[in-house]
Amino acid sequence: MEDRGFGTEKIEDELQAIFPEARIARMDLDTTRRKLAYEKMIAQFEQHQLDILVGTQMVAKGLDFDNVGLVGILNADAMLNYPDFRAFERSFQMMSQVSGRAGRKNKKGRVLIQTYTPEHPVIKWVVANDYKAMYHNQIEERKTYVYPPFYRLINISLKHKDKAVVNRAADYFAKSLRKIFGIRVFGPHEPIINRIK
Repeated sequence: MEDRGFGTEKIEDELQAIFPEARIARMDLDTTRRKLAYEKMIAQFEQHQLDILVGTQMVAKGLDFDNVGLVGILNADAMLNYPDFRAFERSFQMMSQVSGRAGRKNKKGRVLIQTYTPEHPVIKWVVANDYKAMYHNQIEERKTYVYPPFYRLINISLKHKDKAVVNRAADYFAKSLRKIFGIRVFGPHEPIINRIK
């Protein structure tokens, strides 16, 4: 497939072009807004009225389908590189969960993971189905870098119309907290989504 952006709609279009005879449905926020749309799509897939189901993370959540021979995880790097201390754990959980959709009921299935970093530890743990290795790595990192469950995190957000005002206030507040808590104070940092107009 040629890379022309990312999104379930584009993936659906590409798959339809490659497999014109396939019955394809897309499960995402846009297609499941209507009442019972999610349930209807799941029922269609279970009853083999659909050949390919393209979806967001909602496809992975607790569904048990027969006859799923192939599961693809696209752009796994987006999950791995999300700026959150839980990104590796959540990536492992999501990829393991969706991988479990292939080859159910004594039938062997395949899982394809699209990534620029196949040597990434999380990818290796998913491929090896090695929860213990992931857990031990993450628990040590969290202990070393002062994250839960060893410490509590408190997120304090400051808002103001004037960015300069909020930046000065955040700097002052962080300096004041550092006098009490020392290096345990992170930030200030701008949020991932800085401002919605």
